Amino acid sequence: MTPLRFRPLVKRARWGGTQLGSLLGKPTGGHADSAESWEFSDHGRDQSVVDGGPLDGLTLHELIQQHNAELLGQHQGLRQFPLLVKFLDAQDRLSLQVHPSDIQVCAFEPGENGKTEAWVILSAAPGARVFTGLKLHVDQFRFEQHLRAGTVEECLHAYEVHAGDCIFIPAGTVHAIGEGIVLAEVQQSSDMTFRISDWGRLGADGQPRELHIEESLVCTDFDRGPVNPVVPRSLVSLRESATSRYETEELVACEYFVLHRHRGTTAMPLLEHDCFHALLVLSGSGHLTCGEEQIPLQLGTSVLVPADCNNVLLVPNGELTVLDAFLPTEPAPVHAAGALEARNFELV
Repeated sequence: MTPLRFRPLVKRARWGGTQLGSLLGKPTGGHADSAESWEFSDHGRDQSVVDGGPLDGLTLHELIQQHNAELLGQHQGLRQFPLLVKFLDAQDRLSLQVHPSDIQVCAFEPGENGKTEAWVILSAAPGARVFTGLKLHVDQFRFEQHLRAGTVEECLHAYEVHAGDCIFIPAGTVHAIGEGIVLAEVQQSSDMTFRISDWGRLGADGQPRELHIEESLVCTDFDRGPVNPVVPRSLVSLRESATSRYETEELVACEYFVLHRHRGTTAMPLLEHDCFHALLVLSGSGHLTCGEEQIPLQLGTSVLVPADCNNVLLVPNGELTVLDAFLPTEPAPVHAAGALEARNFELV
């Protein structure tokens, strides 16, 4: 197989904006509420479709069925592509929410996956904040008191974010993305979200939107406490001169995915072999080479590199930063291949 491009699935929501189109070049149709661009999705009816090449028109799920070993390598046998990879434009604050674990989700939607995720900030307006985790000593009793009083924000760990920050959000972490943030998100293949609070806002019908308090309390990990940005771990650092350098950092390594960040001014190899690589360009430009294949790279480009691709290089044109998501050697088991009729507690 050769590296694959897919047609983005652009989703609208009240908190979206225009930067998926203006900054990342996604086909938003000019809508001012474009919220998410799903780059790689094999979740129920939300299917990424190959854009160009000999496999043009195939869905990601059809690739899993027809080219399992070539695509997945050492992880062959999975019946669903295990990651959902997105860009988000949060021009308004998202609701406060929590996601279930693989075990918890079975009580709500058998066949669905839990949802552990990670964010990498592409841009943030001055003062833009995220809410990730609870303050120290906030237990369930205190949390419920503040929910009833409408003062839940007092329980939340919040801080300002900047381009390049990475935040890891395990299932069970109370969280919300604040306004003025564009980010990349890598998560388990799941769309299961429970809304805890909508900050007192009303829906389009003038009524408060549905909350999922009971489900949220079951899924919240009250022992986790505050969640701060991760500290990257340098894996490879090469500097031959001021104009010839690259670095590969490990941002996240969990049971569901590993995130590396490659950035530099000279050709950068992908480090892990016999596994797929889901690549997102976070800044700069260049091209990807694989044999005789060359794919242009610019901010917002996404490329899925199958496991059987060898000698893959990221070649900058000046500066280039690429997020690289792949599976650990022994990934967590994936449940049934995306329940088509799953209840959709949408991320709004």
